[in-house]
Formats: sequence, C-alpha cells, structure tokens
Amino acid sequence: MEPIPLATLDEIEAAWAQGPTAVKVLFEQQAAVIRRLEARVQLLEEQLAKNSRNSSKPPSSDGLNKPAPKSQRKVSGKPSGGQNGHSGYRLEPVAVPDHIEVHRVDECAHCQANLTGVAVRRVEKRQVFDLPVVRLEVTEHQAEVKTCPACGQATEAPFPDEVTQPTQYGPRVRAQMVYFNVYHFIPLERTAEIISDLYQQPVSDGTVASAVLETAARVASVNEPVRIHLTETDESVHFDETGARVNGKLNWLHVASTEHATYYAIHPKRGGEAIDAIDILPKRTGRSIHDAWGPYFNYTNAKHGLCNAHLVRELIFLIEQRAQQWACGLLDLLLTIKHTVERAKSQGQAALPAFQLAAFAQDYDEIVAAADKAHPPPVRQENQRGRLKQSPERNLLDRLLAHKDKILAFAHDFEIPFDNNLAERDIRMVKVQQKVSGGFRSDEGANVFCQVRSYLSTARKNGQRVLDVLVQVFTSAPYLPGFLVSKASE
Repeated sequence: MEPIPLATLDEIEAAWAQGPTAVKVLFEQQAAVIRRLEARVQLLEEQLAKNSRNSSKPPSSDGLNKPAPKSQRKVSGKPSGGQNGHSGYRLEPVAVPDHIEVHRVDECAHCQANLTGVAVRRVEKRQVFDLPVVRLEVTEHQAEVKTCPACGQATEAPFPDEVTQPTQYGPRVRAQMVYFNVYHFIPLERTAEIISDLYQQPVSDGTVASAVLETAARVASVNEPVRIHLTETDESVHFDETGARVNGKLNWLHVASTEHATYYAIHPKRGGEAIDAIDILPKRTGRSIHDAWGPYFNYTNAKHGLCNAHLVRELIFLIEQRAQQWACGLLDLLLTIKHTVERAKSQGQAALPAFQLAAFAQDYDEIVAAADKAHPPPVRQENQRGRLKQSPERNLLDRLLAHKDKILAFAHDFEIPFDNNLAERDIRMVKVQQKVSGGFRSDEGANVFCQVRSYLSTARKNGQRVLDVLVQVFTSAPYLPGFLVSKASE
C-alpha cells in the first residue's frame, strides 16, 4: 500500500506566508489524508474484530483470543444438568460375568480367630470391566489336492474368495486399519504403529494404505447411487466447500448432504467447473441450501435456500463493530421467526398462518428499505475505473434485497432448514483431517479419502456402527442405506 503524504513543516510555513487561501487548501488536503487514515484504521480494526461468532471465519482461527460465547437462545427457565425423567448412563453390572474371583475370609479382622469353617453370611460384589489380552488369531486354510484314478488329472479344492494370498490380514483387522486412518484421521505411520502395539504384529504403512484403497474401490458402488439420490431427492440438500492441500497445491473439497446421505468430492477448482464435474447441483430441481456464494446461483433449475446462520453472524458484526441499529432489528426479526417456526413444529402445526407470514414479510421489507435508504450504492466518479468498493452494510443489503424469498424460505416450508449447519458439520471433519495430516500427498489419496469418508458418513447418519460397516466391506458387500434399498426394490 502506497504511503499517505503528510504536510511537512516547510509546506505549512509556506502556506502561512501565502495567506488564508493557501492555508485553507492545505487544511483540506490534510483533512482528506486524515479521512483516508481513519478509513484504513477502521478497516484494520474490523479485520481484527472478526471471529467465528460474527463472520464466516472458522473457530480454529480464533486462537487464544476466542470470544466468550453469546448464545442467541432464549432462557428456558430449566435448571442446569440432567432433567427430571432423564435416564442417564453409567457402567451397569452384568448378571453373568465372564470370570469370578472369590476373596475368602480366613480369620477375624478384630480378634484373629480362625474363620475357615464358618458359613458365609453374604457376599459383596464389585465388577471390573477390562479387555482380555488381545492377539491376532491365525486361521490356516488347507485346500486338498487329489488325483483322479479315472483320468489321472489333479483336482484342487477352491479357497474362499477372500483368501487370495499365502499370508494376509483378515477383514476385522483391515477394517480397524481403515477405521483409525480415515474415520479418526490418524496418519498411516501411526495407524500401523497402533495395530502393531495392540496385536504384537508388525504392520507396514503400505498394508494400511492398501486396506484403505481396497475399501474405496468397494464402496464406490454405494457412493454413486448416493450421489444420484442427492441429485434427485425432494429433500433439502446442503452444499459447502473448503480448501484442501493436495500435493502442496490448493484444491477444493466439496460436500453435498442430507440428514441421511453424504457425498464428498475434491477438485482443483472451487466454482462452476467443479460443481459441473460433481454433477449434483446442475441437475437439481429441489431445495438446495448454501451460503450465498455466487456460483451456486448460476444453477437456476434448483430452488435455492440461504444459510441464515451466516446472516446472523454478519448482522452481529454490524451491530458490534459499526453500531447499525437496523441490523439489530433484522437480527431480532430473524430469530423471532425461527423461534415461531420451532414452536409451531413442536405444536404439530404444518405451516404458519398466512397473516403471520405477511406480517413477517412486511417487517423485513421495512427494515431493509430503511437500511437501503441510509446506505445507498456508491456512485461512480468521473474517470473512476474498476469495481466500486462497497461498505459491509451495502454488500449485505444487496443480498437482502435480491434474495428475500431464499432467506425466509424456512418460514414458508417447515422442511427447509434455517441454516446450512449440516453441511458445515460434514465439512468440519475434513478440516480436522487437515490439521492432523496437513493435506493429501496425491490426487489418488484425496479421492480415496472422499470415497471412504462418504460411505462412512452416510452409514453413520443411518445409525450404523462404523466398524461394523467396514467389516461388511471386506466380508460381503458394502452397507446399503435403507433409502437406496427401497428405491432399488421399486
């Protein structure tokens, strides 16, 4: 940024000598310098003030200056802790333990009399839950070979389909390799170390990588129907994307998801080229929820819905950093509509009354119109080139004016969510992976991760245990969620 010129002492004395007119000109020049400096200071202060609560910055960027939480929830009036009727969870004793150790009383603890022949009055019981000593079991498959006395030819019994090598790891231990590496984001080397320590059997990084690669190849047959389902479903589908390093270069990991399905894909581009390649949003006609990023709106066949959590954070920023009262009014309105919808749902209503929707829409229009009047679009000056710089207020107002129907869609249709938090939760797991491993070493590794993670996330959303569906990959066929089974039977 170029330095801002300030008047020197000689320039001030020269203006003074020239008279009042020169002094006024110099004063105006310095006033313009001060205004530019004020604008720069405000911009820098606003950048420093942005955090995960008032902007789209992730919580990981807050560092040690993480802001104190300020929940938008209303006080429920209930005491903290477990509520009446909550069953709670604890380690419950079992009726038939695996082992019993009897601790006998041989003498009196008070007078040391011999009690070996005295009848037991009662038994106090305590149970310890622990793992047995774990080691790998080796199953040797022996295929008989016989020579036919009639034709003299040898016949060998076939091995099971899954037994292909002289020595190999079985489905459960391979499932655990994938479980640690992809589901819990433990790097290859450390995953191999964990398996070796648990089972006293040395395992190489390559063995873990091979198990992950095989899983990705087998679950592709499930992920493709999931992708098609996300394209065709009438449910609201959530979209989001985040940066990811692949071989040191910035790529973009995209997610499309519902409450029961997840599909990840990685691409060198963030915008339309990637969206077209993934081929979910371009063919959608149902409601598609996102954060108002520009390229999403290019797909006009879909019915778009915007993430109001993003909008809430932007309004909080305008309230706290720029003292915008209209933002306070709009924030209160959005949260009031949200609470009204939640209360109506809890009471079994299917929709809000028309008069209530009309009142909310009128309040929205009045607030935005007043703000629009107070913050008009910038006017291009003579000889001014390039894109006009707008204030944060104006940028937000352009969106509020253009996308009212998408912002308030959740009030008109209870199936439409208030926010895009589902996609953000799905994408957050990928950020955890990057924190642990730093990125992907190759395009193949990134795509393998997306395939396996899509399968595991979908299974988890459908109430399946991750280890179970991984074992299923190696023993029979990958887990197929119920909504795909029912569709295949139609």
